[in-house]
Amino acid sequence: MKKAVILILLVLTTNGYSQFAKNMFSKDPIINLENWQKQRLYFGYYLGLNSFDFKFDYKNPTQNDIQVKKTTGFNVGVVADLRLQEYINLRFEPGLYYTKRDLYFPGLSTENDYLREVNSTYIHFPLLVKFSALRTGNIRPYIEGGMSTTLNLSSNAKSMDDNFQQKFRVKQWTAAYELGIGIDIFTEYFIFSPSVRGMFGITNELIRDNPANGPSPWTDNIDSMKSRAILINFTFH
Repeated sequence: MKKAVILILLVLTTNGYSQFAKNMFSKDPIINLENWQKQRLYFGYYLGLNSFDFKFDYKNPTQNDIQVKKTTGFNVGVVADLRLQEYINLRFEPGLYYTKRDLYFPGLSTENDYLREVNSTYIHFPLLVKFSALRTGNIRPYIEGGMSTTLNLSSNAKSMDDNFQQKFRVKQWTAAYELGIGIDIFTEYFIFSPSVRGMFGITNELIRDNPANGPSPWTDNIDSMKSRAILINFTFH
């Protein structure tokens, strides 16, 4: 009985793989969802991963930069896609992004002083222009780029405490530009679109420590602090 079940599963798997290969990679594939992207407006959702960093610029040269320990965060959101013409689409992809960065400040001796944990929960609003290549069978690569603005729900911007009380503060709203590549894969029932984008902050996020507390070893020498990130999204339409 076990052998029979294994044989049946093997036949089904082989048949499914052959059908997938026929649909996707053969010289004469079955064209899936041929008219889907001809719609004026369509929607989707995405799940993904992110890796956020900070780019620091300093007022005075320093031998020891602030070190950033990055972690892998996650993204979830929705997509609205507006067809402008055959190869150009306007996309709005609001989503929730969570990430964490640890900052290590040089020249400070105790962990309470040299380590700052920056947990960020972002509501991200990117507006992107998508430039698609000619569709080949069930594959269509694309590039995209645009601007985004982000609301940081964990910014501590309104807190009266600062680094002297172990609280690192950043601004609530920031802006960035984004560039990326991806590919639309047309399956029988939906479009699967993996993509990778770079996000490059253009606004200074830093909130300086209160000068009434004296010279700050954390923020005084920072001229600007901007987020940058790699975003990997898996979109389903």
